Amino acid sequence: MPDSVDRPALELQHVSLSFDETSVLSDISFAVGKGATLVLLGVAASGKSVLLKLVLGLLKPDSGKILVDGRDIVPVPEEQLGRFRRNMGIVFQEGALFDSLSVFENVAYRLREEGAADEAAIERRVREVLGFVEMEHAIDKMPSELSGGMRRRVAIARAVASDPSLMLYDSPTAGLDPVTAHTINVLIAKLRDTGHVSSVVVTHRLQDA
Repeated sequence: MPDSVDRPALELQHVSLSFDETSVLSDISFAVGKGATLVLLGVAASGKSVLLKLVLGLLKPDSGKILVDGRDIVPVPEEQLGRFRRNMGIVFQEGALFDSLSVFENVAYRLREEGAADEAAIERRVREVLGFVEMEHAIDKMPSELSGGMRRRVAIARAVASDPSLMLYDSPTAGLDPVTAHTINVLIAKLRDTGHVSSVVVTHRLQDA
């Protein structure tokens, strides 16, 4: 077994998946090193988002291995996947914020889900990550009061609040204008460079890649 420092943060080995008679992924293999970023570029409906669901354990492949920090999660039962998911952050297409919760409550949500109870510590962490994405000024706003780019930045703050070692981005710039999309890409690179976070970015935009 290689040293944990040398192990890839994420590795797929000959992963295939079909729905009914339709092949979605066929013999996919790649590795993402610690602190590295992998961009998966492809047209719409080519299986990119499905691949992220496999990494999260939301789907199981028909064959192959999915290793997260050296451990194959494919045979791991659903009730034991939580400890792997705690080390992952996901930014969904369109941000997927809770419309009924403020920016503060959206970012604090995962911290509370994982058992954080110290409200002062929660607020410090929420302000820290919102500051990272330059959105602390919007802490009391509702998602409906934010632009698309602002919602996407809040989504990144929510994803990194629990300090994940692996980030998954599902078309993080979809629907954004070129200037705002560039801002999101800079944030992804900033998180990689300052937090040494491993990242997988799926996109259909060549500019993002």
